[in-house]
Amino acid sequence: MRIALVTESAASVAWSDRLVTSLAEHEFVRLSPAAEPRRTGTLLGRRRRRTALAAYGELVRALVDARAAAGFAPALYALAEAGRSGGLPALLRSGAAVRTLEQVWLGSASAIAAGPGDAGVPLVQDVLVAADLLEQVLRPLSLPLYGAKGAKGARSGALSGVDVCHVVGGAPSVLVALTAKRLLGLPMLLTEHSLHLRERYRGYRESPYRRPVRALLLAFHRLLAGEAYAQAGVITPGSAFDQRWQEYCGAQRERIRVVYEATPLADEPPVGTEPERPTLAWLGPMEPGGGLEPMLHAFALVREELPDAVLRVHGEASAGASGYEAHCRALAKRLFGAERDAVSFDGAPLRLRSVHEHATVLVFSGSEGVRPQLLAASQLSGRPVVATDAGAAREVLGPTGLLVPVGEPAPLAAACTALLSDEERRARLGHAGRLRAQELYAVEPAIDAFRALYLELAAELPAPAPEPDSQPFSRPAEYWVGAFPKGVPVR
Repeated sequence: MRIALVTESAASVAWSDRLVTSLAEHEFVRLSPAAEPRRTGTLLGRRRRRTALAAYGELVRALVDARAAAGFAPALYALAEAGRSGGLPALLRSGAAVRTLEQVWLGSASAIAAGPGDAGVPLVQDVLVAADLLEQVLRPLSLPLYGAKGAKGARSGALSGVDVCHVVGGAPSVLVALTAKRLLGLPMLLTEHSLHLRERYRGYRESPYRRPVRALLLAFHRLLAGEAYAQAGVITPGSAFDQRWQEYCGAQRERIRVVYEATPLADEPPVGTEPERPTLAWLGPMEPGGGLEPMLHAFALVREELPDAVLRVHGEASAGASGYEAHCRALAKRLFGAERDAVSFDGAPLRLRSVHEHATVLVFSGSEGVRPQLLAASQLSGRPVVATDAGAAREVLGPTGLLVPVGEPAPLAAACTALLSDEERRARLGHAGRLRAQELYAVEPAIDAFRALYLELAAELPAPAPEPDSQPFSRPAEYWVGAFPKGVPVR
């Protein structure tokens, strides 16, 4: 079987490397939208130009007016048809496209209802910024991947002759798969280890763009996610928690198969002996949702029971959250000023295993949940884990870790103290957590799952049309029994 594997980020590329190596019986075509050459210097004909501009206007209308959202998919595919012969990027950068965006956006019901002076009303600078961002995000529609029919109906392009298109990534990869399904009829398998739409909503909180631009781009990613879920033959989230998000965004449950993200760490041995001093290792982003402030208050309670305990903070401030890190450092100084060795800020770890080696208990106290892969890696170390009951933590840890309420220092301190004070319990939970993570995140179950899913999707391909001669009653009955009438030549 020939499979197009469309990846985007470095993490998805590393994951796909393991998939390609393990499924040697299939031929993989590796594609990355960012690495594909762009078509330059091609102009659309007058008729195609008018058609593409009209589709672009309908796409923008779907983004700014909820009543026109149903026109998003038809407009997107009309742009893909126009981009097959090249010229779409040049058109979307042209003044005609900017004028189209301005007319539709400023004349939309949402902009009119907002009224003058409102932060949601787009300005001219917003139109220029949004036009540039939309051109960038729509580039995969015009990549030279889909080919064109030759004189005998044959197609040229990297996706020609492919049986299944497997997407691992966000908007650029999804656009490639949607275009391939529309133009070439390729079945689509969508893998999301971290939901792209959810990450977009989180990331745009710190975006440098004004509110109208952020709203426009978020609407694009929301409608794109809905179309991807509607067109994918199979969707494979990395956890049941992500599955619930996908169903909330419109994905059909019967098309979803949870496949945990395999990790090679499952084959590594557990870390060695514990450090001499009871040590809590906190991991997470230094931002309000990361949970470092409740952790510091909880550790103050831990020190009342175990004065020799230490806390090692591993994480770094995200863009725009440097003030929160300074606040947490000041809080630690106020709580443990006389004991400077109680808390250490060690920054982002270069090696996750080194964090595990120098810890007695691993702690995740964020309010938005931690990535399942990070929780699994912590379990595979053999150290016990304490985590807030958010995201996929309950699903990943199960009964092998301690779950505490979000934002409450007292239960967090009680869980940490209980583990630091009980060596036998630490060993029992650490061993059980390692076995659970090996069962869920081993490479072999994930490989077997995708082997079966590829066959399932390929089996749903439409059967080729039968030859005209094979139609029933296309020849006289005497042809089949050999009794040919007089004058009919024998074949």
